[in-house]
Amino acid sequence: MTKPRVVETTFYVRYAETDQMSVVHHAAYVVWFEEGRSAWLRAMGSNYADFEASGLYLAVSEVYARYLAPALYGRRVTVRSRAEEIRSRTLKFCYEIVDTESGQALVTGYTRHICIDRKGSVARIPEEWRELLAG
Repeated sequence: MTKPRVVETTFYVRYAETDQMSVVHHAAYVVWFEEGRSAWLRAMGSNYADFEASGLYLAVSEVYARYLAPALYGRRVTVRSRAEEIRSRTLKFCYEIVDTESGQALVTGYTRHICIDRKGSVARIPEEWRELLAG
């Protein structure tokens, strides 16, 4: 398998994501992880809506975040995402969030996902999707 491809997406920190001190709330990073995954899938030539249309879902089974420095209102951040550990029923996405201008690492983390069908039963990730996820 080739080395996982890293995809970057950049945006401004929104006011609604911050506290009174203009610091991003810790929960916003999980939303940014999701944005990174979505951007990654689009860059690979598909999107999550297509996966759901096939009757399958990638349910989040674990979230990990290590907070290194605060992101601040009005600053641009870049989410770097890559898929790892692609197995028959599970996969892991890894993330690094940096301040776009300074390059300072703000957060690193990952999410683990398990493939389920519409009934909520664990399912195999179809081969064509495993190939897409493998990059």
